[in-house]
Amino acid sequence: MTTVSGSDHDREQLGKAYDSQLLRRLLRYVRPYRIQVVLAIGLLLAGAAVELAGPWITKIAIDRAIPDRDTRFLAWLATAYAASLALGFAMQYAQSILTTRLGQQIMYDLRREVFGHLQKLDLRFFDKTPVGRLMTRVTNDVEVLNELFSSGIVTVFGDIFTVLFIVGAIFLLDWRLALVTLAVIPLVLLAAFYFRGRIREAFRDIRVRLARINAYLQERITGIGVVQIFNRERATADRFAEINRDHLDAHLRSITYYALFFPVMEVLTAVSMALIITYGGFRIMDGTVTVGVVAAFLQYTRRFFRPIQDLSEKYNMLQGAMASSERIFQLLDTEPAITEPSDPILPRPDGRGEIEFRDVWFTYDDVAATDAEPNWVLRGISFTVRPGERVAIVGHTGAGKTTIVNLLMRFYEPQRGEILFDGVPIARIPLAELRRRIGMVLQDVFIFSRDVAYNIRLGRDDISDEEVRRAAERVGAVPFIERLPLGYAQPLGERGISLSSGERQIISFARALAFDPLVLVLDEATSSVDTELETQIQHALESTMQGRTSIAIAHRLSTIQNADRILVLHRGELREEGTHHELLAADGIYARLYELQFATPAAGPRHADAATTTAAVSDISARLAAS
Repeated sequence: MTTVSGSDHDREQLGKAYDSQLLRRLLRYVRPYRIQVVLAIGLLLAGAAVELAGPWITKIAIDRAIPDRDTRFLAWLATAYAASLALGFAMQYAQSILTTRLGQQIMYDLRREVFGHLQKLDLRFFDKTPVGRLMTRVTNDVEVLNELFSSGIVTVFGDIFTVLFIVGAIFLLDWRLALVTLAVIPLVLLAAFYFRGRIREAFRDIRVRLARINAYLQERITGIGVVQIFNRERATADRFAEINRDHLDAHLRSITYYALFFPVMEVLTAVSMALIITYGGFRIMDGTVTVGVVAAFLQYTRRFFRPIQDLSEKYNMLQGAMASSERIFQLLDTEPAITEPSDPILPRPDGRGEIEFRDVWFTYDDVAATDAEPNWVLRGISFTVRPGERVAIVGHTGAGKTTIVNLLMRFYEPQRGEILFDGVPIARIPLAELRRRIGMVLQDVFIFSRDVAYNIRLGRDDISDEEVRRAAERVGAVPFIERLPLGYAQPLGERGISLSSGERQIISFARALAFDPLVLVLDEATSSVDTELETQIQHALESTMQGRTSIAIAHRLSTIQNADRILVLHRGELREEGTHHELLAADGIYARLYELQFATPAAGPRHADAATTTAAVSDISARLAAS
């Protein structure tokens, strides 16, 4: 068998088959439906009692009605037998409907809770947690609990009481024959114990390998473009075939165990019935027991072993449910690192969007987990963006530009220092209020699969169709939107696949303007548009930024030359500050970045050769690195 190694996230502990603490938490989801549960249990108990009627009626018919040739009594018994079957069918049908509805309702509630909790978690959690793992929690693990409630925990009561009722009935009929009937029980328990462990292992392997398939599919489908560009289709398919084969092997093992378990149980049932016929036959010949009693025992035996088989399956189901619930509750117990303030303060309604960083230090490392000096991304950053000011932040890759924006939006918390918005520490501003006042346009635009209008207003009812169109007009999106077959009602497909990267970027600008924020943050927002569109957007944003605080992060220095002030970050520190011309005159880091971006030899032919340009870039890069 091929063994596929998996990451730690998809490994699964077998755990206990019963955990009282987990079960108590699960039962909380049952409480709103307690009437359904009580009714289902009542139906199960009544159905278990009805199970006793058929064999008992058979005994009476064989011992009394048939010997006495009482056709009327025999017809009445046949009617009663048919009625017991019909009543049992009706009860089983009603019980199945109730328990299935119960499982679906609990699954609905639990999925809503898990999804709602996921939306509250901070970005640091998603940075460390694979998407495939979260998908498995919301889908497969919740589905396992659905099976527990719909065909597990409630029906266990029916199986247990069916067994107890049948044991009581056979002892009432004849205690000696009852003991002979139950003589195979030790062998039944031994077989159940033996196969239970192996089926348990097989089910665990199936769940682990299913999680691997989910994670692999999610990653490869999302990155299908890269796979195709580099001709990795065959290697990717081979790897998927390996993972899929491992999943198939696990399923085949479980099928093999079940293919052995049920015939073993059938053999033991047949042995028990053979004992009844043999011992009962001798008792019939001795005249100490009737034929009807033996016939009833044979029927009771067949019905006795069926719930025992079911209980063995329910044990595996319960064990899987405990493992799934443990993973789900572990997710639900994950506390967001970014929480609402306990003593919130709302910024002034007439605030204009002043932003201040005071000695801010930040690292993505877990400071509490190690005593070593953290790898600081920001080191003692202090600056103020005045109301209505247009500020640009530049620096080489990894200098900390995007981190500043993440801290401003409270996606992360700084380890030292504080950030103020209109004079109020952002840690004390409600998250919804802070993010309502700040509009953000990212470099990596996410477009939802719904229509154009939805992607601009994001479902907000207070943004009218007219405001959506006005925002689209201000960023020049109208021409390409009107070319779409359904215009603003045109579905855009997953991640906006029907649009070009530049068009997706323009939609994100329209989205930011439609929300009319007090502060506008642009994180490499024009990196995906061509020069013509960039000029168009810049022109549209000029009027939008009037009287509005704006922060622009840019690699392309040509886009921020008209900023009121430029902040230059280098290795996590604020090293320079000033206008474009002031920073060029200072001949510091900014000047070198500018020279690097527009590097051409100072003299020589109009079109320098590649070797000369490369040498110039290398020289500038070396001087920048030494700064």
